[in-house]
Amino acid sequence: MIMIMKYDIYSLGIMVAVISFLGFSLENLWLSLTKGFIDNRNMNAPFLMGYGLLVVGMYLLLGTPENMALAEMVPVDRSKGEKFFVYFLCAFAVVTVGELILGHLMEKICGIQYWNYNWIPLHITQYTSIPTSIGFAAIITSFMGACFDPIMSVITMIPAQEAKSASIILMLIMSTDLVASFSKMHRTRSLNTKWQIQTRRSHLKTT
Repeated sequence: MIMIMKYDIYSLGIMVAVISFLGFSLENLWLSLTKGFIDNRNMNAPFLMGYGLLVVGMYLLLGTPENMALAEMVPVDRSKGEKFFVYFLCAFAVVTVGELILGHLMEKICGIQYWNYNWIPLHITQYTSIPTSIGFAAIITSFMGACFDPIMSVITMIPAQEAKSASIILMLIMSTDLVASFSKMHRTRSLNTKWQIQTRRSHLKTT
């Protein structure tokens, strides 16, 4: 079994899927609150793989707030609050840079505007903003501090062979969907909206 830090690769693969689903749900919650609808978020399956890869990638790079992998960044004599603050700053930087890169890549490669934060105060181009980066960084830091290890402890209870199969199947579903969806957006130069459900009556479309 291939181990990365204290977890095996297949358990981490399942965690990627869990976080990808949570990311899908979080984006739809944000859409519902701000625009009055939910949709498929340009994917066919209810997973946004970027979230899963980002958060698990942060774990591999930084660990968790209380047990940071880059120990020299956070000496052991620092308080819990200081460790969480350093982790939050790292998450803030990763989210800000990640949104800028993904947004500009989508515009360049697919010719579409994947999202637009121009309406949000303190936006940095249309693809990122101080408030959204703070929000995402706070969510990531809180999740990594309170939820990551407990969820992983449940995942690691799955028998090894079943965990391996589940991880491989989930990663295949997500990666295949990601490639297919982005290929379609590149080909059509438009978003891959398959369905949309209105959640507020005031936002119902008229013809």
